[in-house]
Amino acid sequence: MNKSLWEDVSIKSFPTLDKDISTDVLIIGGGIAGILTAYFLQKEGIDYLLVEKGRICRGVTAKTTAKITYQHGFNYQKILSLCGEECARGYYLANKKALEKYKELCREIDCDFEKKSNFVYSFSPSLLEKEFKALNRIGCKAEYATDLPLPIKDISAIKVTNQAQFHPLKFLSQISRGLNIYEHTKVLEMVGNTAVCEKAKIKAKRVVVATHFPFINKHGKYFLKLYQHRSYVLALKNAGQLDGMFVDENDKGFSFRNYGDLLLLGGGGHRTGKQGGSYNELRKFARIHYPNAMEVAAWATQDCISLDKMAYIGKYSSSTAEMYVASGFNKWGMTGAMCSAMLLSDMLTAKENEFLQVFSPQRSILKPQLAVNGFEAVFNLVTPTTKRCPHLGCALKWNRQERSWDCPCHGSRFSDSGELLNGPATDGIVDNK
Repeated sequence: MNKSLWEDVSIKSFPTLDKDISTDVLIIGGGIAGILTAYFLQKEGIDYLLVEKGRICRGVTAKTTAKITYQHGFNYQKILSLCGEECARGYYLANKKALEKYKELCREIDCDFEKKSNFVYSFSPSLLEKEFKALNRIGCKAEYATDLPLPIKDISAIKVTNQAQFHPLKFLSQISRGLNIYEHTKVLEMVGNTAVCEKAKIKAKRVVVATHFPFINKHGKYFLKLYQHRSYVLALKNAGQLDGMFVDENDKGFSFRNYGDLLLLGGGGHRTGKQGGSYNELRKFARIHYPNAMEVAAWATQDCISLDKMAYIGKYSSSTAEMYVASGFNKWGMTGAMCSAMLLSDMLTAKENEFLQVFSPQRSILKPQLAVNGFEAVFNLVTPTTKRCPHLGCALKWNRQERSWDCPCHGSRFSDSGELLNGPATDGIVDNK
């Protein structure tokens, strides 16, 4: 199946670039982050173009659960510990501003936008208390919640009101209309700020890389700063209605939200290239707790996880003055994409933005996750196998449930026949027989 509910929406198609061209700003990547950046630049009258290797909105953006919230699990206690109070407050205010921007835009767009309370639940009273104190410390209004309408015992939650959910492709089908977009225009390599595509070259003064996982390896150290996490969603009919959006603070837990008369049950997560619960875990849970439910759709998604639970938005690296990046949304791609578009459009139009340092890709990488990422890279580089990832040469692992070859280093995925499914790799599988 692996087709989300959102993908039934028809989105206007765009031409393929077949001649050399110049532009002020080139945006690489036609997901929600790239499209919103293009939308804001067009509003500012900036000369830009966006290129997408396939169809826009058909990558990770199409696989989201589409919750719009600034309550990102129990991340605020982690950000406070890693980065301090000023940073955590800035992260909260930036994501709150992103939510408000969605509310503004969605007043004029029919995209099933609904205001909902968000609940992050836990089995641990001490973690709940720690996150509640962290939210209070940075000025975020929250409350404790018990007696949750979930089939899980011994949990409580932190509730934040006035959050939202929507249909992301209905939203983007309207946002993308009239934008300067070229589809089926794959960037093969960057030579300075010139993008070499299959049928054309694009000379740009400035470049925004919005390709989910940054694909340019020689700058920025993103192969150390990011890893990818895979999770799964079932859409269930006859599973009941919930008044709100719910997620476990634990990465291996479940998430819940309704869309119309369907329940979206998410979970089964694991680092890409590792073993995890996948669809089996969700289907077992549904059989036990929703015995009358019928599965009408199932899909998987993939998220880039940063070293400190905050996105990388800004200058691609210290050595690439006119190249920018948006990545590492840590499972919160809706607000992450809006934060990116607002911050990058300000940078590209020489406007002040108070959150520049919060998301700076040049911030310190000396975080505990760095050692884990480094170990995975070294271990899988020296692991002998005929199947190698063309990104940086790591050993690929066979994913039996999804019948794909997955890279545990950086999350690239390939079909059983070797075709590229997910980046950062830009080519099919390397088979060293």
